[in-house]
Amino acid sequence: MLYLLALLLHRLPLAMGQYDICKSWVTTDDGPSWEFYACQPKAMRMKDYVTVRVDPAGITCGDPPERFCTHENPYLCSDECDASNPDLAHPPKLMFDSEDEGLATYWQSVTWRRYPEPLLANITLSWNKSIELTDDIVITFEYGRPTIMMLEKSLDNGRTWHPYQYYADDCMEAFSMPARRVRDLSTTSANRVLCTEEYSRWVGSKKEKTVRFEVRDRFAIFAGPDLKNMDNLYTRLESAKGLKDFFTVTDLRMRLLRPALGGTYVQRENLYKYFYAVSNIEVTGRCKCNLHANLCTFKEGSLQCECEHNTTGQDCGKCKKNFRSRSWRAGSYLPLPNGSPNACAAAGSAFGNCECYGHSNRCSYIDFLNVVTCVSCKHNTRGQHCQHCRLGFYRNSSAELDDENVCIECNCNQIGSLHDRCNETGYCECKEGATGPKCDDCLPNYYWRQGCFPNVCDEELLLCQNGGTCYQNQRCICPVGFKGVLCQQSRCEADKKDCDGAPSVHAGLGTVLLGVLALQLCGFVDL
Repeated sequence: MLYLLALLLHRLPLAMGQYDICKSWVTTDDGPSWEFYACQPKAMRMKDYVTVRVDPAGITCGDPPERFCTHENPYLCSDECDASNPDLAHPPKLMFDSEDEGLATYWQSVTWRRYPEPLLANITLSWNKSIELTDDIVITFEYGRPTIMMLEKSLDNGRTWHPYQYYADDCMEAFSMPARRVRDLSTTSANRVLCTEEYSRWVGSKKEKTVRFEVRDRFAIFAGPDLKNMDNLYTRLESAKGLKDFFTVTDLRMRLLRPALGGTYVQRENLYKYFYAVSNIEVTGRCKCNLHANLCTFKEGSLQCECEHNTTGQDCGKCKKNFRSRSWRAGSYLPLPNGSPNACAAAGSAFGNCECYGHSNRCSYIDFLNVVTCVSCKHNTRGQHCQHCRLGFYRNSSAELDDENVCIECNCNQIGSLHDRCNETGYCECKEGATGPKCDDCLPNYYWRQGCFPNVCDEELLLCQNGGTCYQNQRCICPVGFKGVLCQQSRCEADKKDCDGAPSVHAGLGTVLLGVLALQLCGFVDL
């Protein structure tokens, strides 16, 4: 009972706090309204919501079955791991189960029987959600703690990894780093990644099972040894660059690099006593909701913030659709004691006076209209709140109003369009015969020649007659003896004489000249 009370008091300062209410209904001279505060969910056991992966494949013992021994009885190797027998199996899920009546259940790796190959194993914990650590990470090992290991973190669901802490019995030999203790860090180095020898040396005691990542000791640098000065901690989390992100993770990974050696060198004649066994992993934290929620629930297999302040998203990381008159901002712990909610506001609401969606940082009061308007809207926007697009641009339907690419240029064809403006879907207004979103194409029965012109002829309706051929829809090329736009008129129609007789008055000048030249050459004509 005393242990449970001590545990409760140990967690009290971090599990509680002033940031547990998001809003309050208050009455002012202007009437009742909501008053918003910065808020965050309570701390909880994050291992209840984690998914675990152990690699490489085949690192878990029992397939095939194998025997192992312990450092206490190194030559009594009668224990067995068998994945097909529930009583002898040691799967990864046993790192997170409830251990009844003090009986330890644990995940176990294969033994180091392939020496000198190193025995390497990774244990990856994933939440598919940003969480903020509020207490120490505690890993409990059975049969000895690793002599070398690393703890890594990810902030992007495992796409990239960063070192969190190094552990070794000799930090300089293992990682070329001097050994340091968290309690020796200062306010300017509280988020430093260090190597510790405190949890890796063999002490020969079965009670020495845990490896810690000391969150509380880092908090104590600002809040004092008993974490009583939480206001100073919250102030530092808000003001010190990178400190809040240091305690934020989406994934954790333990890289086990060398198992417990029993305080001696590696004994090659008995490699069945070298392995890893983890019975428990404790991670205490809260959902990261950007100070916009005080509740976090488990829905459809993942944690989800119950967002307030007109925000939405898994981490309350954006404004609701109708509350985007200002750019989204995370809440702030400052000013104490209630912080700043930085709530999203609807257009015209009292939250933001004149908001410009991030396209202007200056406003001007127009006296005769009694309105405040944004000045010098950027990113091709215009309007009182920079909420419209300039002429010659249209709204990008896939972008939010505060996106720099919210307005797209119309790019109307200068020849085919009436002007350079377009409608809200990006379609330009075309001249007669032109078509297409940018007016750079022609309608059927029109052809393009620095603009769209009606077809003189084509292959469907405007057919060239009497054997004529259509040239690029612009004119008919007529055979000898026919003329007209569509070659529809005979050249000798106007001559009353027989068209088969003497040359028609409509005969071409070139034909007459050729005939005269031939007669002259034959001596029949004397010119």
